[in-house]
Amino acid sequence: MEIQTKYFGTIEYDVKDVLHFEDGLFGFETENLFLLLPFAESEATLLCLQSTKTPSLAFVVMNPFSLDPNYAPILPENELKAMGVSRSQDLCFYVLCVVRNPVSKSTVNLKCPVVINDETQEAAQVILDMPEYTMRHSLSEFRSREAEGTC
Repeated sequence: MEIQTKYFGTIEYDVKDVLHFEDGLFGFETENLFLLLPFAESEATLLCLQSTKTPSLAFVVMNPFSLDPNYAPILPENELKAMGVSRSQDLCFYVLCVVRNPVSKSTVNLKCPVVINDETQEAAQVILDMPEYTMRHSLSEFRSREAEGTC
């Protein structure tokens, strides 16, 4: 199939690659179908979550483990069951990124990750009940941890 995207122009995609969000994303509950598209040369750490219905709707997401290898999101039993898994480790996690200029002012939302069951293509945005994660972690925070050797 073919789709017009926000960042990549017109692309071809396979229906089997479409992610299904039963409840949409927070604030975009009617948007249920997305593609996860990597940005060139990002080594799959920086991606685009592109709506298949609305070409102008796309979110920049990041692999949170590339920022913080100690990121350890735990979903409650009911959310694991809804995603068709028994452990949080059986899911793929991505965090929404608000890109600012300069890039060091950009933030990521570690509190409300997008979770994906890569076997079923079912996806959801969840709210973690973990106080160590907030909705606005500055990207510069991760660079300073790396410089200190605590990352």
